[in-house]
Amino acid sequence: MDFVYSEKVKDLIVQVKAFMDENLYPNENLFHEQVKQDPWKTPPIMQEMKAKAKAQGLWNFFLPLSYGKYSGGLTNLEYAPLAEQMGKVLWASEVFNCSSPDTGNMEVLAKYGNEAQKKQWLEPLLSGEIRSAFAMTEPDVASSDATNIETSIVRDGDEYVINGRKFYISGACRESCEIMIVMGKTDPENTNRYVQQSQVLVPMNTPGVNVIRPMTVFGYDDAPEGHAEIIFDNVRVPITNIIAGEGRGFEVAQGRLGPGRIHHCMRSIGMAQRALEMMCTRANTRTVFGKLLIKNQSVREDIAKSHCQVEQSRLLNLKAAQTIDAVGVKGAKDLIGMIKIVAPNMALDVIDRAIQIHGGAGVSQDTFLPHAFAAQRCLRLADGPDQVHMMQLGGALAKAQAEADAK
Repeated sequence: MDFVYSEKVKDLIVQVKAFMDENLYPNENLFHEQVKQDPWKTPPIMQEMKAKAKAQGLWNFFLPLSYGKYSGGLTNLEYAPLAEQMGKVLWASEVFNCSSPDTGNMEVLAKYGNEAQKKQWLEPLLSGEIRSAFAMTEPDVASSDATNIETSIVRDGDEYVINGRKFYISGACRESCEIMIVMGKTDPENTNRYVQQSQVLVPMNTPGVNVIRPMTVFGYDDAPEGHAEIIFDNVRVPITNIIAGEGRGFEVAQGRLGPGRIHHCMRSIGMAQRALEMMCTRANTRTVFGKLLIKNQSVREDIAKSHCQVEQSRLLNLKAAQTIDAVGVKGAKDLIGMIKIVAPNMALDVIDRAIQIHGGAGVSQDTFLPHAFAAQRCLRLADGPDQVHMMQLGGALAKAQAEADAK
């Protein structure tokens, strides 16, 4: 494993860090103030920052080289330290057009979409003109097993008719969200559960798409992004809106979630690193019982343990990213599962220690720590709960050992 960054990547890290230092950290409070004024509209400071980042060429880093003309020109390994930097500010990824769910949707369209779909939806997403959503999770079934999805997609002549209920559909509350990728069943009676599903493109303004409410995460509505509950009531779209073809929805979902999982983990490491830095600053400047916090053994231990955990997760994530680049998502599935288990739990540990060292301020709106904690706790469920990843990883490891023992 060689994780020494190339000169190109080192230069990009410097540029991204400088951009964030100059533009994003100073405007964190302004961003939240503007969101409060008009929650579901992209705040002016975001528009300003996106235009500035795009003008500087700090844009679309996430699409790997295998995506040809749509690529951001980086491998997954090269993208990792940039995503880590973006993770330090909760809304930074969008500034560089590298935020979910758009990144996953753009990967789907680049890999599986036809030319018309790319022209209509991928290109404006790549240019940052519109936002998108991915509608898979449902409240009435265990959606961690995607074969359970019950939303119906029934062909009627030259159209598909969609009926169902989804929730926690990130991005769908936003005014600028114009397109959803919706997963449902086109062939529910097929004996092969993995080909029952399909994915279709559904414009948000289609009649019958009813956004019921924004769901909250520990009380945060995550505006302007939002996590919508949506009811699809006889929604009709042309059959040309199918992605890749009927019965390929599960395949497309797996292809989408692999890179997306490690992108989340890259940002988790960034959040944890910022929390660690805050912990050190607080310990060096806060006096308690007549001495600086850093003089306390328990505080030093918290800082040391946190640093160890962050570095371990960083190295595992880089290994997962490098393996995806070398052998693809399928070949890297065990490593992807490992980092998806490790990174959010690590970030929760580190952020919790930072909260404790900050005292009352640590749970207030005066730091990013509470919102970051909520985001990481949610990530233990998003893109597959810990238990699913551990079940699959444990089974794969035991199977491999049984095969080795039989030789």
